[in-house]
Amino acid sequence: MSSDVHARAAMSFTARFALVLAAGLVAAIVLAPLAAAAVSAAGWRFPFPRIFDRTVMATLLIAMIWAARDLNLAALLSRGFRHPATPSIVRAIRGLVVAICAIAILFALALAARGSGIGDRGAAVARIPKYFLSAIAIAIIEEGFFRAFLLGGMKGDFGNRVALIASAAIYAVAHLVRSPARFYITGYEPAAGLITLAHSIDQFTNPAIAIPTLIGLFLLGIVLGKAYILTGSVYFSIGLHSGFVLGAKLWPKIILGRGALPWWVAGGGAIPLIGGAAAWAIAIAILAMLRPISGARRTAA
Repeated sequence: MSSDVHARAAMSFTARFALVLAAGLVAAIVLAPLAAAAVSAAGWRFPFPRIFDRTVMATLLIAMIWAARDLNLAALLSRGFRHPATPSIVRAIRGLVVAICAIAILFALALAARGSGIGDRGAAVARIPKYFLSAIAIAIIEEGFFRAFLLGGMKGDFGNRVALIASAAIYAVAHLVRSPARFYITGYEPAAGLITLAHSIDQFTNPAIAIPTLIGLFLLGIVLGKAYILTGSVYFSIGLHSGFVLGAKLWPKIILGRGALPWWVAGGGAIPLIGGAAAWAIAIAILAMLRPISGARRTAA
């Protein structure tokens, strides 16, 4: 018994998380076909990759809760969502304003290029409340997971710099690991989970899609992670993240004729808002000015 306790104590956070992730994936591979068969029997029709994605989220969450003590889950989330000296809402609003300014610059560059049409701005504006609520929910969940939990845990293994780079890389890759195929199953097909998992790396086989998106997501992950390290909480990062998600949802609704735009504005890949050199430059500029614009103190770590 004591040897098991010592072995668990010696295992790093990163190794523990890798085991939990593997357990969640194996469980999803087994359970997703059962879930799909139940959904089909109930008369509902959803693409299997969507069912698989939701099952992965559920099984990973359950695995994390099961291993919460070993992963130090409660303490990491508590630390990430602690109330800083600057009120939480102020930090979040500051982050949102920075993101909106960055997105406004990108929209202005796209419209100034004159190779792009303008979509129905009234319809796009009408969708902002719906998009904004979704953006806030996504930002809270992802900042809690990727920054408070993953970055916070990896800092203890590798220190700030390596943990920041590694967590940003995981953040970038995680957003591309999903099956682009849409297929349906009407009964129990036990291999469907494995097939979907195999197709989840398809986007990486097309450099024109993968590379611009990976660069943009990696830089965004660096900015969000550095903001978390500087401010000591996720609130500024949540504001930034919400703004960028909102911009990504509005971009294809407002900017039309992307093919006629210069590549450095139009962006490539699955998330064009962050797939161009202009967006990369803005991310680097935000990173360089992050301490003053986030209101972080010199002693923040």
